[in-house]
Amino acid sequence: MTITATATTVLVTGANKGLGREAARRFATMGWRVFLAARDVTLGTTAVRELAETGLRAEFVPMDITSDESVRAAYDFVAARTPHLDVLVNNAGVGAPPTPPAETPPADLAGVFETNVFGTVRVTNAFLPLLRGGENPRIVMVSSGMGSIATTSDPALAALAPPTLGYPASKAALNMITSQYARALPDLRINAVDPGYTATDLTDHSGFQTVTEGTDAIVELADIPSTGPTGGFFDRNGRIPW
Repeated sequence: MTITATATTVLVTGANKGLGREAARRFATMGWRVFLAARDVTLGTTAVRELAETGLRAEFVPMDITSDESVRAAYDFVAARTPHLDVLVNNAGVGAPPTPPAETPPADLAGVFETNVFGTVRVTNAFLPLLRGGENPRIVMVSSGMGSIATTSDPALAALAPPTLGYPASKAALNMITSQYARALPDLRINAVDPGYTATDLTDHSGFQTVTEGTDAIVELADIPSTGPTGGFFDRNGRIPW
């Protein structure tokens, strides 16, 4: 039976840990209805249970974004519980081996693109019908400064990260995907965000930002009005170059 949604509804992918989990927690503190999606059922249900122990509510959605069948099942699960979705946060992503470009086999790129690019497109397309049912639908693509050509080509920043192919290329592709979705869907607010160098599993917890700081841009862009920006790239301090 469909339940009428009154609060802002948000689906966060890859939300069992790190930035996704913290974003889900923050949305819950805002009184939003949170669908917490993750590939691993045990980790996902544990995240929901631990949020509940702090008085916050989220609903677990099993979803492997690399699987058409899994994403369809996730859509059916959410659609049975809410008539529309206000916000989609495409957070799920993977890293890639830090091998030099000349030593990187194509298979390494294929693996990271399958999640960071193809998976994001798969989820976005699947959930568009629910998003279109909302009054002010927003999509936040969790990208990275590593995907910014302007940033990675800046000599002053060159020492911060050695050149690699897989992860930066996948995030650069995600940035272009964001731009093209925004052009094609002017009734939605669609933006990419750079969380910054945050202490998560993806950085082996070496980042200097907390996960709360890392989710500042995610939360801000998820909560913009219908007159807000679209087709942009932002970090917690504002707009940044592609």
